[in-house]
Amino acid sequence: MGSSINIRESRVKVIDEARQGEATMGNATPENPNGKLLYIESYGCQMNFSDSEVVASIMSKNGFSTTKDLDNADVVLINTCAVRDNAELRVRNRLTEFKKRKSDNPNLVVGILGCMAERLKTNLLEEEQLVDLIAGPDAYRDLPNLVEEVGSGQRAVNVLLSREETYADISPVRLDTGGVNAFVTIMRGCDNMCSFCVVPFTRGRERSRDPQTIVSECVDLFNKGYREVTLLGQNVNSYRWNMTSKGEVKDETIQTTNFAQLLEMVAKVSPDLRVRYSTSHPKDMTDEVLEIMAKYENICEYIHLPVQSGSTQVLARMNRGYTREWYLNRIAAIKKYMPDCAISTDIITGFCGETEEEHQETISLMKEVRYEYAYMFKYSERPKTLAERKFEDDVPEDVKSRRLNEIIDLQQEDSLYWHKLQIGSVKKVLVEGPSKRSEEEWCGRDGRNSMVIFPKENFERGQYIKVKITECTSATLKGEVVEVLERNGLSPEFVV
Repeated sequence: MGSSINIRESRVKVIDEARQGEATMGNATPENPNGKLLYIESYGCQMNFSDSEVVASIMSKNGFSTTKDLDNADVVLINTCAVRDNAELRVRNRLTEFKKRKSDNPNLVVGILGCMAERLKTNLLEEEQLVDLIAGPDAYRDLPNLVEEVGSGQRAVNVLLSREETYADISPVRLDTGGVNAFVTIMRGCDNMCSFCVVPFTRGRERSRDPQTIVSECVDLFNKGYREVTLLGQNVNSYRWNMTSKGEVKDETIQTTNFAQLLEMVAKVSPDLRVRYSTSHPKDMTDEVLEIMAKYENICEYIHLPVQSGSTQVLARMNRGYTREWYLNRIAAIKKYMPDCAISTDIITGFCGETEEEHQETISLMKEVRYEYAYMFKYSERPKTLAERKFEDDVPEDVKSRRLNEIIDLQQEDSLYWHKLQIGSVKKVLVEGPSKRSEEEWCGRDGRNSMVIFPKENFERGQYIKVKITECTSATLKGEVVEVLERNGLSPEFVV
């Protein structure tokens, strides 16, 4: 499953928060000749937020600036997730609100993008008439044409999947106004056919992006002031450039690149460019990746490794491609190379046929691994998946809820346990900006992905500081600044 990983919020909650585009003026300029405004909302995984930045870039070249003001928008696009039923319900409610706005502004164009768009195109466009246009994840280049079609009185659709599209040549318009952290998509699609997941059907087959374009994007981000990049893919461990899925070379004249090599290439951009990645699939996590992570201080000691279940039998029904023993072997390997590495996970409770004994196997695995934090969900059957066709969603809702609560309670204990261990230590923190809860405090993250709160001083976003941890909750660390670190520039080979 494309994990709903928004690593900027609470440790123990489902993340489906909507984000909106960066506000700009709508007046005509040489870059924006028609002065039109685009409003974007994104739901679900980080890939959707990254895709929205690609969409903003494509639309900006066709005369649209992004805005946070829905009232002034000429085009409204909502980038969707189809992984869970709750996400789809929220999107439907939002589209219903937009439909009401169209009664006051008939010229408003409303479109839906992403995974839900591909899956529910007929319902949304024809039966419910909630949208004017629909574009799947591989059709964003066609958006200007689709908007034009709507302007001529038609409804417009393009949900064709591609085996080649990576948007590698498009420089995303960064919608994060903080200007510190950025997502960089390194691959698209997924070849894993997990029985509960719709992603292979909505995003197509895996294809990797040219590594040189990835490195160039990271250099550009650093020059613009960004100090952290998250390399994105449905399964980053299976990134391969100029290689088949079996590891065979496609073109002998082109250098091959696997994920470990790409990770090292990005780490070398600058010692001040912090590198993260998401998401890893346990069956493809190699020691080579762990060796590279241990080698470079600016590659964060943090791995999100979704387990989904602690039962080998449930994992087989989920078609995950590994056993409980294999997963624990990978956990052991992580601890071998990086003893202080923080590990988070995804867990699905109440999957088809899950017995009480199988649930307890998940509990016991959690106790053995002791995750730093986790994203935990009740199983939600998705149409067109293998699980829908092959299995019965037979775990009662009240049982699912009880099991989920047990998992959440255990995870809260473990999150607090890990944070208590950090008290008294000194953390290298990347300053992100003001804390959400107090104007007198600022916040940032350490390399283990913990949110750190510290007193407000004359810091700048993108600075590195050292913070001595004095107290904690299960969600955050808190401390006093003991040192402001000197800044480093690009590595010499990247300086033009």
